[in-house]
Amino acid sequence: MATKVEGRERLLAKMRALPVEVRSAIKQALAQGADEITDMQKRLAPVSATGSHGNPPGALRDSIVQTWGGDKARYSSLAGSAGAGDPDLTVRISAGNSKVRYAHLVEFGTSPHPNGGKFKGTDHPGTTAQPFFYPAYRALRKRVKSRISRATNKAAKKVAGK
Repeated sequence: MATKVEGRERLLAKMRALPVEVRSAIKQALAQGADEITDMQKRLAPVSATGSHGNPPGALRDSIVQTWGGDKARYSSLAGSAGAGDPDLTVRISAGNSKVRYAHLVEFGTSPHPNGGKFKGTDHPGTTAQPFFYPAYRALRKRVKSRISRATNKAAKKVAGK
């Protein structure tokens, strides 16, 4: 016994359109969230008045970047990513580059230790942690996840309502 489904073609068209609409909405929400996190990280990053390690003031702040596609930024010291493994829906935020290789030392601090090299025999007193990277992520992750969920649901309802 064969059954006929009314509106089958229309339903199939909606199902094919769903991924495109939803992916677009997710990418837009993810981009907005990544911008918010990056902006907060840059505001929280300490800026030395004289610069450090031969870099100008603000080099650490300026090294915080977003990389789309899930590729790791080269020479980054700290990184966090969001996305489901899909290159189009994956963004990685990182701090550090070829000139700024100390982001992790600023974020977590260092313990006292003996120096080597040119200053061998002297003791380094250590540095206190100045967290800027992960506090911003932790402060905004719930908001970003909610925004992505809302965008996904809204896009799915929009496609289903056509």
